[in-house]
Amino acid sequence: MNISNNIIKHYLKNAYFINGTAFAGKSTMCAMLAKKYDMIHCEENYNMEMILSVVTEKDQPNMNYFNSKRDWQEFLNRTPDEYERWINGNEREVMEFEIAELIRISSDKKTIVDTNIPCDVLREISDYGRVAIMVSPQQMSVDRFFDREDPDKQFLLSEIQKTENPQKTLNNFRECIARINSKKYYDEFMKSGFFTIVRKDSELDTREETLKALEKHFGLEK
Repeated sequence: MNISNNIIKHYLKNAYFINGTAFAGKSTMCAMLAKKYDMIHCEENYNMEMILSVVTEKDQPNMNYFNSKRDWQEFLNRTPDEYERWINGNEREVMEFEIAELIRISSDKKTIVDTNIPCDVLREISDYGRVAIMVSPQQMSVDRFFDREDPDKQFLLSEIQKTENPQKTLNNFRECIARINSKKYYDEFMKSGFFTIVRKDSELDTREETLKALEKHFGLEK
């Protein structure tokens, strides 16, 4: 069954999306906006436990990898080519769960979403004023990937330390991160046509400045 995009768009009228590259500040901005405006906050990978209980090898082969992988060491040592294909496949599979969940939870309250829904889909199911893109240069996204208290990132780092050759595994996984934050994807975000914020300095605290820009773009200013 297919649901027309205009119907989905109507039911997602209270959903605001932030997409982009790693270490661009997406998670921080979603948290700050949610707190300031009492919005429902959908973090990256939210509702994952439910999703993994539903996926099947036939319908969601990429997501089902989490159920079938041998261990996390296998996950971390895949080649950049394998990782890139898997990430791109995941985006398409997860977005169906995400859209269904957002229709349910955002019906009566504004919701901010740290999303990976591809831009071509966001153009169909949302509006310019409901989507923002945040990007950082590739080197920053790779070098600073683990420099956060994000539980998912710290879990992966702890699993890297358990491998037979932690440095080799870390180097390989950094290559995977570099691949999915490459100039190709950076340029796609920059050419998406959506409102875009570029993080140029990882040392400078621009949270309040960025928050004001997003508030204005989303029309949330009090």
